[in-house]
Amino acid sequence: MTNNARTFVLLAGLMALFLGLGQLVGGMQGMVMALLIGGAFNFIMFYFSDRIVLRLYGARVVSREQAPEVYDMVDRLRRRAGLPMPVVAIADQEQPNAFATGRSPEKAVVAVTAGLLARMPAQEIEGVIAHELAHIKNRDMLLSTVAAGIAGAVGFLPRMLFFGGDDDGDRHPYVGLALLILAPIAAMILQMALSRRREFEADRVGAQILGRPEPLASALTRLDALAHQIPMNVIPAAAPLAQVNPLAAHGGGISSLFSTHPPTAARVAALMAMRG
Repeated sequence: MTNNARTFVLLAGLMALFLGLGQLVGGMQGMVMALLIGGAFNFIMFYFSDRIVLRLYGARVVSREQAPEVYDMVDRLRRRAGLPMPVVAIADQEQPNAFATGRSPEKAVVAVTAGLLARMPAQEIEGVIAHELAHIKNRDMLLSTVAAGIAGAVGFLPRMLFFGGDDDGDRHPYVGLALLILAPIAAMILQMALSRRREFEADRVGAQILGRPEPLASALTRLDALAHQIPMNVIPAAAPLAQVNPLAAHGGGISSLFSTHPPTAARVAALMAMRG
């Protein structure tokens, strides 16, 4: 099975979880409501994903005049990748990180944090940007943002169906409470599987754009270390869009089992295996 086929299977699993959740909590009416909510979320994420994600990360679009170094770096690397020029944005976050969003390469956004520009050398920033351009080249952004939207809706639906609507006596209160707890965890696991596969592939293609894997491998090591030291204010559903887990500073213990990103050591090892 190809990487794209696995991705669509995982997205179908998220949607099936969403519909099944609606049926369990609200019967046929709940399933119809879940279908409507899921369709609305997908529509919104398709047309407005870039603006939504930028707002979630507190990012602003910048021009070449406002940020010439990072803008020219993106321009140079996107030419090597054979991509149209994306919109460039900077997130006012101290944690070094980056993400790409948008529904297509023609509507793409590459965003880096202020902490990335302040704390990392230019060579490693190039590696980070090349990774995000790889996501654009692989057309990952829409799939990832739709997955984030469905995962967020999975956490919202049980509350609306269980605590809202008519009390027709058909819903078992313990079933509803269990779904309130377990459904978001199931969505997180499916989203984790989707994100982990995409990150490995973006690392590989990013190294190809650079022409060598070392800058990206070094950048990932530094990003991971700083993510554990510097917190970021972003909701968990948007975390898989970042290059490394932006919530690492809040994690630890059992929460690390549900990380939406593959282990950085494994990513670095895969990159270094590309040398030569």
